[in-house]
Amino acid sequence: MIELPESFLAMPRWWKEGGEWLAGLPGAVEEQCARWGLRITGEVAHGSNAVVVPVVRDGVELALRMSPPGDEVAAQVRALRWWNGRGTVRLYDADAGRGAMLLERLGESLAERPVGESMQVLGRLMRRLAVPAPADALSTADIVATRSAELERDWQALGRPFDESYLIAALRVAGSLAVTDSQASVDGDLHADQVLRDIQPLDAVPGRRREPWLVVDPVLLRGDVEFDLARILWTRLDEMGDDAEILQHFATAVGAAGLDRRRARDWIVFRTVDYWLWGLTAGLTEDPVRCHRLLDAFLP
Repeated sequence: MIELPESFLAMPRWWKEGGEWLAGLPGAVEEQCARWGLRITGEVAHGSNAVVVPVVRDGVELALRMSPPGDEVAAQVRALRWWNGRGTVRLYDADAGRGAMLLERLGESLAERPVGESMQVLGRLMRRLAVPAPADALSTADIVATRSAELERDWQALGRPFDESYLIAALRVAGSLAVTDSQASVDGDLHADQVLRDIQPLDAVPGRRREPWLVVDPVLLRGDVEFDLARILWTRLDEMGDDAEILQHFATAVGAAGLDRRRARDWIVFRTVDYWLWGLTAGLTEDPVRCHRLLDAFLP
C-alpha cells in the first residue's frame, strides 16, 4: 500500500474533518488501481486535499488523483470535461463517488519557476480558459452579491480584526462587481501550485495544440476573468519585495490576460478582504498577513 506523506496529513483541511477518509485512503488507492488496471510506479505527491499517485496503464504514464468524494469532486470532473484539455490537464476516467480521477501525467509545478514567469503563464492561462461558460455555472457576480452582504457581519463577529477602511473599500467596489456582461469560463481556484508543466511529446495528440503549462483542479465559474487574480498574487507574495514589485507583477498578469486594469484592481480588493476574513475564521495565521500587505499595495 501507499504511504501518505506527513506533509499531507498535516494539511489544515484535516484539522476538523476527514480522519476516517485518511485512514482508509491507502486501501482505497489499491482498490481503485485494481478497478482501472493501474500499476503504481512512484511516490505519492499531494496538494491541500488530494493525493496524486503516478501509475501506468497499458504502457501509458498517468496519474491517479484521490480526494474525499462528494460534490467538490463531481464539480472538478465537470470542469475538466468542459475545458477538455484546453489549458487544462486531460481527464481519462473518473469515479466521483469514490473521489477518483485518472489524469494525464504532468511535470513540475509552476510554483517552482520565478515569479515573473509565473505571472506571465497564469495571465495567458486566464485568457486561454475564457471560452463561453455553461449557463448554469455559478456566476462571479452572484458570488460578490452574496458575500458583500456578509462581510460586515463577519468582520464584526471576528472583533473588527482590521481597520474598517479595508472593509469599506471592499464594499465600495462590490456594487460594480455584482454586475457583469461576461459569460466567460473562469477558473475559481487558479494559482501557481495548481499549474503543472506538460511533459507529453508534441505528437501525442495529432492536430491539437497544447500549452506548455496546464491547469489542474479547476473550479468552473462564469463571469469576470479577473475574479481570481488576487489569489495569483497572494500565493507568491512572500517572493515579492516592496509595493512597487507587487504592482509590477500585477501589471504583468493583467497584460498577459488582456484584462481591464481598473476592474482587476477592484477584484483584488474585494477578494482579498473576503479571503482575509475567511482565513481568520479558519484559524490561519500567515495568509491574513499576506492579505494585509496585498491590500496596502493597492489602496491609497
